[in-house]
Amino acid sequence: MNLVLFDLDNTLLAGDSDYEWGQFLIARGAVDGPHYEARNKAFYEDYKAGRLDIHAFLAFALRPLATHSREQLDAWHAEYMATRIRPMITQPARDLVKRHLDEADLVAVITATNSFVTGPIAREFGIPHLIATDPEEIDGHFTGEVAGTPCFREGKVTRLEHFLQTHGTRLDCLGSSRFYSDSHNDLPLLEKVRYPVAVDPDAILSAHARTKAWPIISLRPAQLVI
Repeated sequence: MNLVLFDLDNTLLAGDSDYEWGQFLIARGAVDGPHYEARNKAFYEDYKAGRLDIHAFLAFALRPLATHSREQLDAWHAEYMATRIRPMITQPARDLVKRHLDEADLVAVITATNSFVTGPIAREFGIPHLIATDPEEIDGHFTGEVAGTPCFREGKVTRLEHFLQTHGTRLDCLGSSRFYSDSHNDLPLLEKVRYPVAVDPDAILSAHARTKAWPIISLRPAQLVI
């Protein structure tokens, strides 16, 4: 069995879906603009610097899901997809996904961004599986809490192991495993797969990839292999 994993933000997308969802909520007047924007930017800088407190971030990011109806959230998400997400999807990204969908047994997006935000994005790519941070939901309503292990750093490895168990296999039993990511935050999982690939990587991941002789590619806009 062959597995292909894609990180989402700044990998398949030329931008960050979590950050853009926050900015979208600000633009729609769904959250307190100046305060929310300052915290959204601060958390994003922490993520890029590798010092993000994932639980503090999720307490912040999931709260708006609990304060609005699912009907309203779904309507906003459709607008967000049209105005924020589709413009961040490049043709090289679509082509890469299509190639692997044609060749691999299991293809999944694996992302720290919550599944409410990322589920429709994975479907936009035609990717059948999503491994993401799950917001807690009771009786069809989000609570603002996280359910289970956040899909972040070492948590991505944990969540992948659970995913593979549901498919009757383990990472060390796969014929091939490949993971595309832009971020040094994903090094725990990149080190676990057989074929790690750095995509438009940050400085730390770029240096690590060169040391390890991992492929480095760009999906913005033309795919280049270094």
